[in-house]
Amino acid sequence: MNSRNLLLLAAVLLAGACSKKSAGVKLRTDTDSVAYVIGMNVGANLLRMDSTLNVAVVCEGIRDVFREAAKLSPEEAETFFLSYMNYALPEKARAYEEQFLADIAKSNRAYARTTSGVTYTVDEVGDQEALPSSDRDSVALRWVIRTSGGEELYSSYDRGDTLRLALSELKPGVRESVKLIGKGGKITTWLPSSQAYGAEGDAELGVAPNATLCYEIELVEVDKYANRPR
Repeated sequence: MNSRNLLLLAAVLLAGACSKKSAGVKLRTDTDSVAYVIGMNVGANLLRMDSTLNVAVVCEGIRDVFREAAKLSPEEAETFFLSYMNYALPEKARAYEEQFLADIAKSNRAYARTTSGVTYTVDEVGDQEALPSSDRDSVALRWVIRTSGGEELYSSYDRGDTLRLALSELKPGVRESVKLIGKGGKITTWLPSSQAYGAEGDAELGVAPNATLCYEIELVEVDKYANRPR
C-alpha cells in the first residue's frame, strides 16, 4: 500500500477513535493506531499470498527484526524465500490442482481425463464430419471462462463475440478440448494451469498464476486446412 493510502486509512481510524459517537476499538496513542493499520495491511497482503502461513511465526520474525536478533541473514532469507516461491509453492499448487481435478472426475462419471490432465464432459457432440484435427485448422468459438471458484472471467455471449482463431493460437488445453467435438458441439472442460496460462497467469484477463480454469466452449464453425484451395 502506498503512503497516501496508508495515511488515509490511518486518518479514518483516528477520526473514528476520536469521535464521541464511535463504538469502535480505541488504541492508546496515535502511533499505536498507525502501527495497527500497518499490521492490518501486512496481514491482508500475507493472506492473499498464502492463507496457510503461521501467524505466530510471522509475528516472531517481525519481533526478531525489531530486536536485531533475526535467525537468518538477509542473504539466507532471500535464498530461502526465492526457493520457496519458485519451487515449493508451485509444487503445493500442482498437488492441490491434481486432487481438485481428480475429485471432479470421481464425483461425476460424465467427466473423463486426458493424459495432460484436461478434465472434460461433452455436452453436445456436434458434426463429426466437421471435426478439427490439424493445428492448421481454423475455428470459430464462443466460450465462458471461469475460475475454479466459479468466478466468471470472460463470456463471449455477454460480449456478443465470436472468436475466430487457428487451432495453433489456442491454449493447449483448449486446443485439445475442441478436437473432441465437431461443428455445433459443446464441451465443458477443466484445464490444469499447465494447459492454460501457467505460472504467469494473465493479469488483464484476471487469471492468477497457476490457476485451474473451467471453459464452457461452443464450436460454431470449423475451417479444415485440408479442404482449402491450393
